[in-house]
Amino acid sequence: MQYRKLGKTGESISAIGLGCMGMSYAYGSSQDFNEQESLATLELALESGINFWDTADMYGQGANEILLSKILATRRDKVFLATKFGFRFKEDNTNYFDGSPQYIKQACEASLKRLNVDVIDLYYTHRIDDTVPVEDTVGAMAELVKEGKVRYLGLSEAGVDSIRRAQAVHPIAALQTEYSLFTRDIEDEILATTRELGIGLVAYSPLGRGLSTGAINSQASLSKEDFRINLPRFREGNLEQNLRMVNALEAFAKEKGITAAQLSLAWLLAQGDDIIPIPGTKRRKYLLENATAADINLSAADLAAIEQILQQHAVFGLRYTEGGMKLVNR
Repeated sequence: MQYRKLGKTGESISAIGLGCMGMSYAYGSSQDFNEQESLATLELALESGINFWDTADMYGQGANEILLSKILATRRDKVFLATKFGFRFKEDNTNYFDGSPQYIKQACEASLKRLNVDVIDLYYTHRIDDTVPVEDTVGAMAELVKEGKVRYLGLSEAGVDSIRRAQAVHPIAALQTEYSLFTRDIEDEILATTRELGIGLVAYSPLGRGLSTGAINSQASLSKEDFRINLPRFREGNLEQNLRMVNALEAFAKEKGITAAQLSLAWLLAQGDDIIPIPGTKRRKYLLENATAADINLSAADLAAIEQILQQHAVFGLRYTEGGMKLVNR
């Protein structure tokens, strides 16, 4: 495994991280959540040198943090642990976002208890609360650093103005945002801002929520419980168009003797040493496939060929529903 520095923290973390959400939430049906396989995948991650793990208190409404605690109980010193706060659930299982200072301390204490750890390495606000000044949110997060419960602070899906305002309150170690061959909007302004300020870029959904894996070839590939079935990019009409781009990437990857997923991760890594993708998986097979992408070096000609494919195939559909899009890059 290759390692990269996270922003200005000086911390060396694996160039390929591990998104743990899918082990407990969102992808597939409830029958797909196999705790034994997930725990084996976490163990294999450490054996493969993947020391950067990403979770959140909303994944399975705390279940994902509890899952990770079973490995952290004996391997805490081997993991650079990131979690997030902010989404709260109502009795009808709908959620809303709360970035208030009053809630942050409560959320952190709950995560520490579920994870069964004394300190969280990287603590993100999962979104920016447009009803609370970002200075107040980050100020409350900074108090957690002073108390020794959190080491570094992060933002997720924040816009340029919020990033600058947050940085003025307390150093921000990382911005987590969706970035992949299918989602490149951060290249306009956000990436330039994080680089100017020395903030690391953690790319979630680097495989286009599974599009790059080749496992999704129709809506029928998705369980009715899978949250992707409601995302615009996976709806009938859009999905068929997006698979044209996937097919072109798969053909190019095959010429190089790699998978389209590995190509996607290698492309992200080639965009800069400050970028750390966190592909999610709950199976050992795919973990190993993702991990080896760190050793793939794409030439300038390879990158130009990929860019040509992207220019030839537009992405159809937004990455979230209309409601979800209102929460990103703000």
